Amino acid sequence: MLRILVLALGCILAFVEFVDVSDHAHVRVVGGNSACSGKVEIYLGLQWGTVCDQSWDLNDAHVVCRELGCGPAINSLSGGMYGSTYGAIWLKGEPCSGQEHNLAQCSKFRMWSSASDEVCSEHNIAGVQCSVALKRPTLSLLSAYSAYSTGEAVRFSCTAPSNHYAIFDFHLFKSGAGTPLVTQGTGAPRTRAELTLFDVDASYQGRYTCLYTVQTGVAFNSPESNSIDIIVLDLHTPQIWYNTSVGAPPGGVTRGGTLNITCSTSSWYPGGFFQLRLIRSNGTVRHSVSAPSSSRTFFFPNAQAPLEGYYRCAYHIQMGGRTFISRESQPLPISVRDPEPLLSPMAVSWLVSGVTLIVAIFMILITAWVRYKKKKKKPVELERDSRTCIDNTYVSLPVK
Repeated sequence: MLRILVLALGCILAFVEFVDVSDHAHVRVVGGNSACSGKVEIYLGLQWGTVCDQSWDLNDAHVVCRELGCGPAINSLSGGMYGSTYGAIWLKGEPCSGQEHNLAQCSKFRMWSSASDEVCSEHNIAGVQCSVALKRPTLSLLSAYSAYSTGEAVRFSCTAPSNHYAIFDFHLFKSGAGTPLVTQGTGAPRTRAELTLFDVDASYQGRYTCLYTVQTGVAFNSPESNSIDIIVLDLHTPQIWYNTSVGAPPGGVTRGGTLNITCSTSSWYPGGFFQLRLIRSNGTVRHSVSAPSSSRTFFFPNAQAPLEGYYRCAYHIQMGGRTFISRESQPLPISVRDPEPLLSPMAVSWLVSGVTLIVAIFMILITAWVRYKKKKKKPVELERDSRTCIDNTYVSLPVK
């Protein structure tokens, strides 16, 4: 009864166009002695069905083996040796080259019916015998570090386990990239390769894996290796500026006043710190402070002569077993000066001149006033002098 229903369905679909295989999850092998051998079944039209072995060859078998995660195909066998078939039988269209990752990239299928010219009995069912899956390689760093500065080179080692296949090519992949960043192949079989990223920048930061390729008539890739994360830092030169107490002269700070020096970077990473370097004639003094944000201020509340000199700041960060230091900022000259007098020398000169002028004017006025008073008290000039003896004394009397 089931066979009649299948044939009826085949008649209905006999004139239907070829249909695409939806994805690699809809292919399997059954009836074999492992997950890598058996008759091939595909899932189409909401049902599993076998594949007629008409135009089925080793290249098709390679694609199925790759799709199953197995090794290269050893043989493309008749599925009859894996037991009787049941359900739908699918006729394969175009042949595969053997390089495809799944049947969806190279084949279309239509359902077989008894009206077809092809003979597709249970003895004409496609089967495969795949080798065991290739083993994962091991990826390692040829450096003790996992963090790098822009412009450096990062060296990886990809090592394949021993197997009976000749390995010719190794590939290094960055997570999310469809093509390898580095491919190393010399044309001679080997089990290890060094894969180097040259002149890295921030875009190289991420997770990396490797795999190897064996040649068995067609290229076959191994599973991906373990993953390794690398960090690439691009430290920019910090900016530096200062801000002092009100009234301080440009380029300096008043003795006893406040000196605040700020360092800022556009490439901030958590866990970093700023180092402020004071360059003086008698040596160098360093001050360090953590950087919870992209800028930090150094406070000096009582400016004295030892704070004079040239200040430069740099950003430090420890990451991946290394310490990274940015270039130092431009030098910032700072001088400590005595407080300015209340009056400038020019003002004092003008003040002295003014006081002197006022004193001179005052003296002239006093002298004139005294003379005036004296003139007012002076006796009237006698026209002639007449002396008269009175009581034995001469007295001058004015003559009118």
